[in-house]
Amino acid sequence: MPELIAPDVALQKSWLESADEWGAETQHGSGITDTYDLQSPEGFAAWVAYLRAQSDDSAELPAGRVHGTYWWIVEGGEYLGSITLRHTLTEKLLDGGGHIGYGVRPSARGRGLAAWALDEVVIRAGERGLERVMVSCDVGNVASAKTIERAGGVLEDVRETWLGPTRRYWIAT
Repeated sequence: MPELIAPDVALQKSWLESADEWGAETQHGSGITDTYDLQSPEGFAAWVAYLRAQSDDSAELPAGRVHGTYWWIVEGGEYLGSITLRHTLTEKLLDGGGHIGYGVRPSARGRGLAAWALDEVVIRAGERGLERVMVSCDVGNVASAKTIERAGGVLEDVRETWLGPTRRYWIAT
């Protein structure tokens, strides 16, 4: 049974294996930055600490950043993907990006993990007081569009955003 956990340094090996699978593809919802050497135990630990700190709404963030909670999708001690709930939206995130971003490693796709994780995080968003959340995906990402629609996503529009052509949905919590 999969579970959502806070990012954990104990999963570095599994996370790195997942990163190899992704290759140059973007790992949505992962919070990756160029600041940390994720290959080294120290760099990975610093990055995990950074991700965990993002959920503290009282912490000051750099301009343009919003607080968000990161979870890793894990089963049997294996990292399968990640999902993020942004607590608020900037104009940029409202345009494209939204409240929730997620990604499942290529070898774990097709098992319903993204749908399960999205359903879980929509519930958690409601518990945080959000009445609805915006979730977007690339116009060509049919699997993600179906996942969002199954979670109750109502298409607001398709528009050109900083991410490229984007489908924008709203989900009631």
